[in-house]
Amino acid sequence: MKHKDGKPFPQGDKNSRIVPMSIMFLLLCGFSFYLGGIFCSEKSGFDTNNVARDVQSPKGSVVTPLQVKPIVFPECSSDYQDYTPCTDPRRWRKYGLQRLRFMERHCPPVFERKECLVPPPDGYKPPIKWPKSRDQCWYRNVPYNWINKQKSNQNWLRKEGDKFLFPGGGTMFPRGVGAYVDLMQDLIPEMKDGTVRTAIDTGCGVASWGGDLLDRGILTVSLAPRDNHEAQVQFALERGIPAILGIISTQRLPFPSKSFDMAHCSRCLIPWTEFGGMYLLEIHRILRPGGFWVLSGPPVNYENRWRGWNTTVEEQRSDYEKLQDLLTSMCFKLYKKKDDIAVWQKSSDNSCYNQLDNPDAYPPKCDDSLEPDSAWYTPLRPCVVVPNPNLKKSALASIPKWPERLHVAPERVSDVPGGSASTFKHDDSKWKVRVKHYKKLLPGIGTDKIRNVMDMNTVYGGFAAAIVDDPVWVMNVVSSYAANTLPVIFDRGLIGTYHDWCEAFSTYPRTYDLLHLDSLFTDESHRCDMKYVLLEMDRMLRPNGYAIIRESSFFVDAVATIAKGMRWGCRKEDTEYGIDKEKILICQKKLWYSSNGSSR
Repeated sequence: MKHKDGKPFPQGDKNSRIVPMSIMFLLLCGFSFYLGGIFCSEKSGFDTNNVARDVQSPKGSVVTPLQVKPIVFPECSSDYQDYTPCTDPRRWRKYGLQRLRFMERHCPPVFERKECLVPPPDGYKPPIKWPKSRDQCWYRNVPYNWINKQKSNQNWLRKEGDKFLFPGGGTMFPRGVGAYVDLMQDLIPEMKDGTVRTAIDTGCGVASWGGDLLDRGILTVSLAPRDNHEAQVQFALERGIPAILGIISTQRLPFPSKSFDMAHCSRCLIPWTEFGGMYLLEIHRILRPGGFWVLSGPPVNYENRWRGWNTTVEEQRSDYEKLQDLLTSMCFKLYKKKDDIAVWQKSSDNSCYNQLDNPDAYPPKCDDSLEPDSAWYTPLRPCVVVPNPNLKKSALASIPKWPERLHVAPERVSDVPGGSASTFKHDDSKWKVRVKHYKKLLPGIGTDKIRNVMDMNTVYGGFAAAIVDDPVWVMNVVSSYAANTLPVIFDRGLIGTYHDWCEAFSTYPRTYDLLHLDSLFTDESHRCDMKYVLLEMDRMLRPNGYAIIRESSFFVDAVATIAKGMRWGCRKEDTEYGIDKEKILICQKKLWYSSNGSSR
C-alpha cells in the first residue's frame, strides 16, 4: 500500500530490523502512556508467569527495553457492550443520509477515544464450540431479539430457551441454505473442484450462505453494515463464520483488485444500477477475471416474482434490462440462470475492454491515476477498472486450484518490493517452524478452544497457511501503510483486509478467539499509540481468548505492563530461535462482568 499522500512505504524483513539509538531516544521521549496496572490475581487457564522482568539485551547492544508505568483501566459503562468505535450509531447524526454514508467508517478523534474496557453483556457465557456454533449460540452473548421477530417468517434464526438457533433459512432460500447452494453448484460446477475458493457475500444476513460454503471448501467474507437492531455481523462471528462490518456506499471496500473468485447478493437490496453503477463497478474491481457474480432476488425471475415485490412487471423488466446492459458494458456475460438465481461471469479476455476506448462509452475506463488496489478511504468513482493485461496468471482459469494454490508463489508477488518466488517460499517455511513452536507454547491452537483468528500485521499470510488444517479461519490484516501484500494473500486462497491500526477495526466486541501480531509495535509505534492498539485488541478479543504477541525486546515488557492493566494474564517466552532481541508474550483475557452502570 501507499501513504495517503501517494508515496510508497517500504517494508523490510522483520527478522533483520535494528532500531537505531536515535530512534530509541525519540521513542523514549515521545511515549506518553498513562499506564499502570493491576495483575490479575485470579488463575487463568494457563500458568501466568511474571512478565515484569527485563529482557536482557545482547552483549554490546546499546538498546534498552522501553519502561512504562502501570495504570488500571476502568470499565466502560454497560451500554458500551456492543461498542464499535468507527461505526458508532451514537455518531451517525453527524453524517449525511445520502447513499447511507453515515454507516461507513467515521472514527472518533483522539480526544473522544475511550480508555476503558468494554464489558460483556450480563449473563455472557464462553461461546459454543465449533462446529456446533454454526447452528446455535447463547442468547445472552448476542441479546438482540429484534431480528428474530422481524425475520421470523424467513427462518433466519429462532429463539428457544437460552439459545438462538440458526435453521439456515433466508429471504431467497425458504427450503434452507443447503438446497440453495446445491442449486448454485449445479449452475457453477467450478464451485465443486477447487476453482472457486474465495467469495464475498454483500448484505450477508446472519451469514448462513458463508457458513454453508465452509464445508464445501469455499472461504467467504460476509459483509454487512452496523445496524441499530440486527447485529448481523455479530451473529456471524459468534457462530464462528468469517465476517466484517462494511457497506458499499461512497468508499471502496478494503480489498485489493481481483481478490474474490465469486461475489454474491441474495436480496441484499443494493441499488446496483444507480449512481452510475458505482456499486456494481466496485464488485467488478474486487472480482477476479473469470470470476462469478451471483444475484438472487429482484429483478431476477421478475416474470414470476414481481407481485411479491410491491411493483409492476414493467418496472421489474426495465430494472432487469438496465442491469443486463450495465453488466455487458463492464465485460460480464450471463453465465447461467435458473429459477431465482442468475450468474454472470467477468471476462478474462482483456480485449473486451477495448470498447471502453470509445469516448462515448459509459461507464468509462478509469484513468491511470486511480490505482486498482488503493482501497483505504478511497472514494468510489463511476468508471471501470481494467485488469492489468500483463498479469495473465491471476485469472480464475489460470490460477492453481485449491488447495494447490496455497503454496504456489502467486504472479503478483513480484509487485511487492523485494518480493519473489524465493522470498515467498522462505516465508512459507519460516511460518511452519514458528507455528510448531506456538503450538508448544499454546496447546489450545488446533483444538475447539480457538475458532476465530486474526493475524494483525501479516506479510504473505504465512501464519494462516501454517494452521490451515486446524478448525480455524484467519482474517489476515495488511497495514494500509505497509507494502501491499494483500493481493498475494487472496491469490493463495486466503482472506484478509487492509487496515490502519491507529484506528479501530471493523468488528464487534468479543469476536476473536486468538489475535496474533508480529512486530506490530516495532512497525507502527511511530504513528500509533500502543495503549490504544492494545485497548482495541481487548475490545475484539473474547473473554478467555488469547493473544500471541511477538515483539522486539525493546517493546515486550511495555506491552506486558499495559496488558496487566487490562486484566490480562501473560507469560514471556523465547522464540523458536532463542534469541534475545525478540520475545513472545502469550496472554489470556480474563472473563469479568460489569460492576458499574455509569457512563465514561
